Order: sequence, then structure tokens, then C-alpha cells
Amino acid sequence: MKLKLRTLLALTPLTLLGLTSLPTYAADPPEAALAFNVGVTSDYRYRGLSQTRLKPALQGGVDYSHPSGFYLGAWASSIKWIKDWAATDGSLEIDLYAGYKGEIAKDLTFDVGYLRYEYPGNKLANVAGFGNANTQEVYGALSYGPATLKYSHSLSNLFGTLDSHGSGYLDLSATFDLGSGWSLLPHVGRQRVAHDTRNARMASYTDYSLTLSKDLGDGLVLSAAAVTSNANQVFYTAVPGKFPGKSGLVVGLKYGF
Repeated sequence: MKLKLRTLLALTPLTLLGLTSLPTYAADPPEAALAFNVGVTSDYRYRGLSQTRLKPALQGGVDYSHPSGFYLGAWASSIKWIKDWAATDGSLEIDLYAGYKGEIAKDLTFDVGYLRYEYPGNKLANVAGFGNANTQEVYGALSYGPATLKYSHSLSNLFGTLDSHGSGYLDLSATFDLGSGWSLLPHVGRQRVAHDTRNARMASYTDYSLTLSKDLGDGLVLSAAAVTSNANQVFYTAVPGKFPGKSGLVVGLKYGF
């Protein structure tokens, strides 16, 4: 199950969903924007857990944003966790999302939306003890100054975990501008797995990360993230010696255009 193997890299699609204040325009508002991004990372981490057996991944996405605050997009990455757990198809993750964000008051913004994780060709549901890996979530976030508090709630089973609909992920993060293109991003998140028939206390965990990024100009961003978690090693390890929640350094390079 994906929950059995996921973690945040600074250059993941969900960073694109971060809250930003909507500017006030004295003249006509700008037109809608379409943006693309491609990237490579030494390990695709999501919510503290590796999606690629601690190996590199290729990633890319497209985003559409409207001056009204509406946005939608798609993002994809290579993965290994489905094959590791079930020796079945599923080497690609595609995230489809849409939402709306705006300003409540000075320096206080909100972001609400829907996110679907799609795993083309996966047959995880045919393996005993697992359900379909495809997952649906809704999310809501508040941002004040550099800090963001976000909650994601699953509308379906969570990444193949049976009877886990209604699971939630709460995370607190911040972005501090250090000047000269440097930024520091601390993060802590808590994954709660609901109704897990195997053992909910073993499935739930907390993850932490600290990311240093550098805007190199011309659309290039380099990042290095120290990541760790207290996920149960026995519960989350599919391949011996490849605990996806182990502490490590994740390096990524992304190009936006």
C-alpha cells in the first residue's frame, strides 16, 4: 500500500498546492496562467516514506491557475512501492487535483481542494490483504505569514489499505526566505490511519523534514531535504533492508517553465 511507502520531497506536486496570498490589482487582473515543471530526485518521499525503494525518480507536471483563485493540475512520478508489495503492475503515479484559494485577511489565506492519486494498471486489489491503490482526498489549509497548517482527509481507502477510508493527514510547515534565492522549509506531519484491521497503531506515524532550497534562476530550483519518521519498521518494510521511513538526505532539481 502506498501509505506503506510514501514521503514528502521539497520538489513534490503538493508543494505546488501551498498557500499564497492573492495580490490586489489596481488595474485589470492578469490573465489565467499555465505552467509546467519537470524534475529529478534522489528519492521520491511523501509523508515521510519512500515511494521508490530509496531510489531516484523522474517527475513532471502541469498547472493551470486563474486570477479568481481557482486552480487545477496534474503531476506524475515514477514509483516502485506497488511492485515491492505485490509484484504487480504499477510503476507510475499520476496526481490529479483542483482547488480554490484566496485571502481571508491581511497575511491570512486559505486553500481547499480535491486530490486523486491514480496508479495506472495497478492490480493491488487482486492481492490478499490489499485494496485498490487509487486514492481520493479532500484538503483544507490555512496560511498565516510563512506558516501553513493543512489537513487532508481520505474519501476512499488509503493507498490500498483495507477499511481505511476516513484517514487523515495533518501537517504544519513553513517557508522562510533567507535571501539571495535561499529558502528554509521545516515540516512536521501526522498520518492517522482509520479502521485499519491489521493494527491502526502500527500504521499511524509522524514524519519530519527540513529542506534547504536555492533558486538558481531561469526556472531551476535545487533542494536538499533531511527527512525522517517514526513509522513502524516491520509494518512498512516490503523489501528487506529497504525501510522506506529511514532517516536520509533527499536531493532534487526542478525546472519550471
